[in-house]
Formats: sequence, structure tokens, C-alpha cells
Amino acid sequence: MVNQQVNSTKDIGFTHEDFAALLDKYDYHFSPGDVVAGTVFSMEPRGALIDIGAKTAAYIPIQEMSINRVDDPAEVLQSNETREFFILTDENEDGQLTLSIRRIEYMRAWERVRQLQQEDATVRSNVFATNRGGALVKIEGLRGFIPGSHISAKETKEDLVGEDLPLKFLEVDEERNRLVLSHRRALVERKMNGLEVGQVVKGSVRGIKPYGAFIDIGGVSGLLHISEISHDHIDTPHSVFGVNDELKVMIIDLDAERGRISLSTKQLEPEPGDMLKNRDLVFEKAEEMAEKYRQKLLAEAEGLTIEETEIPTASEEPEAPAEAPAEAEAAVSEPEEEMAGATNE
Repeated sequence: MVNQQVNSTKDIGFTHEDFAALLDKYDYHFSPGDVVAGTVFSMEPRGALIDIGAKTAAYIPIQEMSINRVDDPAEVLQSNETREFFILTDENEDGQLTLSIRRIEYMRAWERVRQLQQEDATVRSNVFATNRGGALVKIEGLRGFIPGSHISAKETKEDLVGEDLPLKFLEVDEERNRLVLSHRRALVERKMNGLEVGQVVKGSVRGIKPYGAFIDIGGVSGLLHISEISHDHIDTPHSVFGVNDELKVMIIDLDAERGRISLSTKQLEPEPGDMLKNRDLVFEKAEEMAEKYRQKLLAEAEGLTIEETEIPTASEEPEAPAEAPAEAEAAVSEPEEEMAGATNE
């Protein structure tokens, strides 16, 4: 009987060392950054143990369960549920890996907002906080920042909390954790859908700068450059307009990409200098002069000469307006201090 047992052992030829080596050979090697499938093994008060096929069950802390705040692991995970996990750290002294769902959600959220930016999509989001630089929103779970210069609203920034705003993307930078959006650009784009070059609109002077006046036309702002106020020379727009002045202006350019509307009263003058001498006449003849301006644009598009269109002197080709100073354009990237509280961590 003893001989049979000895012979049986010799036939197997498999020692404890061989068994350990075999385990090592078929053991999975996990590295931080890997995304693996795992099954919820045990729910804990502030986390959960996950079976991912390692020697020891991995652990996911509650703060790594979602982009959003989680108070109870049961809000996200259920026992025996199988899903993907991101390996956050190497094994600790007990051979245990730390996992994350939040990192997977971040990666997919950035991918989604990059796609939305490429599509030039308009998104909507609720303002959850404001700071001295602007307002904070969440897009696909990521924290986004709206610079104050890109907020088009009559109420104060503080009153925007809880407001649902249409937004366009200005900057999507995952490496710097910067997601910057514009409310003003979204409104301008929507407004532009109902506007066209050569159209006369009513507006009011919202602000005056050395280079021109900003005119509110139905909730969005257009720039009436100093060179487009009159055919006659003007030293400063302040000599022509006051804040809250009501006037008629003509649209001469629509730039949806930059969110800019360029306006003119110069092209509405029946005679050069009428904006300075007889403003009421300019507004009275606005539609008539705008029609002649549109005819000229059409003629130029068809390759006709200015003489063939018989356009009056007042509607001669406008001189190209000088570029407005950088401050006339809303900044795409605001100063770093204005981004306080706006980054994603």
C-alpha cells in the first residue's frame, strides 16, 4: 500500500514550488491607468471591494465612485454588479489595488465635450455658483467657467445662480483642466439666425469707447465703429452719442465664429455728415438707404460696376474700419485669477 502511494506521488511529479510558479505564470499583472472589468465583491461603509481577478480584492473609495458627489456607495454600486474600473494606484503593502470610476467618467466627459466643440454645438447648463471673474456651470459632469465678459444678462452675476443658460465652447483643454464657455456667443448666434447684412435694426447705446459705441439690438451687442458713424470726421463717439440713446443702425457684417455684429449709420446718411447735422433725417431715410446699400452689394456680387448701379455718393464703398482694440472683443482666455474655482480636479 505504501509502495502504491509512493508510485502515485512519483507519477504526479508536481511540487508546491511548481504550483506557486504556475500561479505566477497565469497571474494577471495590473498597472495604474489600466481599465479592467470587475465585480462588486463586498459593499463597505465608505467604499467597496471589487474582484478584478487579482490575488487580493481591489478597493474603490467613495470619493472615486463618480464625478458627482456620492454620500452612499449604494447610490452607484450594487453587490455582484460587473462593470469597468480604472486602476488608480499600484498595490499597497497588503497587495491591494485602488480603483476609480470617476477617472473613467472624466475621460469620457472630456472626449464628449471635445466632440461638442468640434461640432460647434450649443449646450445648456445651470449656473451653480459665481465668483468675481464670472459664473460656474457643469457640462457632462465637468466644471465649466463663463467669463464675466461672456455673460449677456441684465441681472447681476449673483442673480444668475439657478439660471439655465445656452452656451458655446470657447476653450476645451483637458491637460490644463480648463473648460471655458460663452453665454454671449450663444445668444449672438441665435440672434444672428434672424439677422442679415444690410438689415436696419433699432437699438440703444449701451456703452461708448474711444473706438466706437456698443449698441444693444434686442439683447445682443453690436459694435458701431467710429469709422462707420458718419462720412464726416469724428474726433470721438462721445461727441455724437450718449448712453441710452435710441437709434437706427444697419448691419454691415455678421461674424458668428467670433460672436461679433458690426453696425453702421454712415451707410444710412442721405448726404455725407447727416448723422452730425440731421440725425432724424438719417433715421427717417434709413430703410431707403439700406435698400440702396443692398442693391450695391448685389451688383458687386454680380460683377457690375458702381456706376451701373447708380448708387448715390453717400453710399459709396465704405472705408474699411480700423480694427477695434483687443478690449472690444470678449477674451477667449480670461486671466488665470478669474478661473479660480473653475478647474476640474
